[in-house]
Amino acid sequence: MENQESRKAGWVVPIVAERLRVDRRRVTVGTVRVKKKTRYRDVVIDEPVAHEEVRVRRVPAARFVDGPVPDRYVNGRLIVSILEEVPVVIRRLRVVEELHIERRRTTVRRSQRVTVRRQEALIQRERMSRSSLPEQNNRENRRPTAVRR
Repeated sequence: MENQESRKAGWVVPIVAERLRVDRRRVTVGTVRVKKKTRYRDVVIDEPVAHEEVRVRRVPAARFVDGPVPDRYVNGRLIVSILEEVPVVIRRLRVVEELHIERRRTTVRRSQRVTVRRQEALIQRERMSRSSLPEQNNRENRRPTAVRR
């Protein structure tokens, strides 16, 4: 009978429900600082160094030719003919001298001190203090919402 009386009296029993709201936001929790440092050091390199030497030798020729003589290679030598015109009843070319040009290549090992550079990255991590981090979702920040049906 009490149940019928309580229904007649109109008791209201609140029903409580919680709602959850989820937000996203960017929060800086730390920083990274990168510094580049260049270091110098001397190293000794030992590499072959090529050296060319040119020797020019003048060779008298004194011979007549029918036309200009092109430059030519003979036994690894470049021969350049030097011409002159000689007045005669007829004009003829005479080789006055030849330049015999010889090239010699020598390779010598030579040590030399050079400076080389190398960069290194120094990384520093900095954490934010607890006071600057966003508040955690604790019981004091939550408010229950009552819903009546």
